Amino acid sequence: MEKRRHYAHFRLAGFSYWEGAAVFDELKVGTPLTLRREADNAFDPYAVAIYYGEHKLGFVPRGENHELSKFLEMGHGAWFEARINRVSPTEEPEQQIGVVVHLLGAGEAPEAEKA
Repeated sequence: MEKRRHYAHFRLAGFSYWEGAAVFDELKVGTPLTLRREADNAFDPYAVAIYYGEHKLGFVPRGENHELSKFLEMGHGAWFEARINRVSPTEEPEQQIGVVVHLLGAGEAPEAEKA
């Protein structure tokens, strides 16, 4: 059985524009996050938003989101796990939160929902 594999890591884009400040004290290394495709985003046709619970924290950076957005668009979001891998409260807001995304192995990912 294959184990999870590193897919991407990046700093959270747009953190200062969304709800991150409201939940900053709850964000720790290892905190699970949710990836949501935003096909109607006026600024980026491949936008992938990142949520902590119902709080929108920001986005996968433009230029690093094209392939991931296609997987999410096709309903394969369960293949990916996103977590915080860096919290730096003394840095500028756009540099404060690091995210790592793993591609889950066949035994780890839930079965894809049937349409």
